[in-house]
Amino acid sequence: MPPHPRRHRPWTAALVEERPRPERIRTRSGGWRLAVATVCFGAFMGQLDASIVTLAYGGLRSEFHASLAAVEWVSLAYLLTLVALLVPVGRLADAHGRKLFYLYGFLVFTLASAACALAPSLAVLVAFRVLQAAGAAMMQANSVALVTTSAPRGRMRAALGVQAAAQALGLALGPTVGGALVAGLGWRWVFAVNVPVGVVALVAGQYLLPRTRTRSPAAGADRLGPVLLAVATTSLLLGLSMLSGLSVPVWAVAALFALAAAAALGFALRERRAAHPLVDPALLRRRAVATGLAGALGAYLVLFGPLVLVPVVLTGAGSSELHAGLVLTALPAGFALAATCADRVLPGALGDRARCLLGAAVAAAALAAMLALPLTAVPLVPLLALLGLGLGTFTPANNALVMGAVPASASGTGGGLVNMVRGLGTALGIALVTLALHLSGAAGPHRAVAVLLGVALLVAVAAALGPPTRRDRGRTSPGRPARGAGR
Repeated sequence: MPPHPRRHRPWTAALVEERPRPERIRTRSGGWRLAVATVCFGAFMGQLDASIVTLAYGGLRSEFHASLAAVEWVSLAYLLTLVALLVPVGRLADAHGRKLFYLYGFLVFTLASAACALAPSLAVLVAFRVLQAAGAAMMQANSVALVTTSAPRGRMRAALGVQAAAQALGLALGPTVGGALVAGLGWRWVFAVNVPVGVVALVAGQYLLPRTRTRSPAAGADRLGPVLLAVATTSLLLGLSMLSGLSVPVWAVAALFALAAAAALGFALRERRAAHPLVDPALLRRRAVATGLAGALGAYLVLFGPLVLVPVVLTGAGSSELHAGLVLTALPAGFALAATCADRVLPGALGDRARCLLGAAVAAAALAAMLALPLTAVPLVPLLALLGLGLGTFTPANNALVMGAVPASASGTGGGLVNMVRGLGTALGIALVTLALHLSGAAGPHRAVAVLLGVALLVAVAAALGPPTRRDRGRTSPGRPARGAGR
């Protein structure tokens, strides 16, 4: 009797399954570090793209004969898509595999970056930025979750600090690289530079990222919630953009703000009543999560506001894009230094909440000094560096507080929440600075700094309202299961 023919899995199965790491990587004691390093590719890439684009505003305005209010939508369209997709994508990744979504996110982001570099018009560029943001959402919704589920429990804060440092490195290189690319090769190269990084990250992710160990079902996901959230945020930012220089009637602006308020109220009511809400009210009732998310929103607003303000002020005074980029590099460089070295420099007994307060106070002091001094290169460099030091101290500790209060099975959702408020904070930073520059004439730059100072003070208040934390270094909340590398 002939042997039974051997069944082969369809080739499509490989497209929806997470590939295990090689045995020699999975079993080595430092394997979790390789996973964190791989996630840092996405952290680096996303922030490089965010900071590099602001240096292209001048070139985009010249080539497409557009206003600053129109060109800012190259950033805002990207950020709004992130805000709308991060949490639902995180929920799907919790159910179907974080590694799978992360790698497909890299693929979409890389292909869309190449398309952005070839865009023939501003409208097409904005459309491709939406697609690029969809890929970025698949990466960013899972980046924090991959770090926290890969690192041992006692090393979580340090691992988050490394990830924050990779983000800061992307931010730090963005202004310098962006200024050099725009000055030497043109604005299209600020998008093309993402392509080789994405290819390397795709290969590394296949072999070094662990498969998802803990999953939660995605059945009955809230479909109306993301729509209401997208309507609220888009209407708000579009209204701010219209006030910043777009020629539209006053009634249209008022209608957009009314729509934003109505959609925000509808979103809040929907989340309270939905069986499977987009934003779980039970998570937000945890004080560490609520205050941490508020702090993350404000911190990224303060971080990204100067990325628009400084190039506009310095190039308006006659500096080149490269010079403006070099000055601006001080901000993310300070962020990177604090994110990587705070654990070594600060006392081990200093808890996460105390670090958040310290970082917010340093950031507020830097902005207060910036408000009192002329916005020229000489005072800006040390003050931007000090601002970065404060935010770099605040961010990893704040992330640890939030993720330490989120159940392991909802890590993707928690990471999506963190990145959602970061995206919203970034978008508000760009929109509010642009609005201040447009409405205030010669006083616009200092009024923009005053807005950022006010937000920094609110971040300090949010940190002060957070719950007390354990002083034990790197320890998570009581009862939280230990974390370790998966297969």
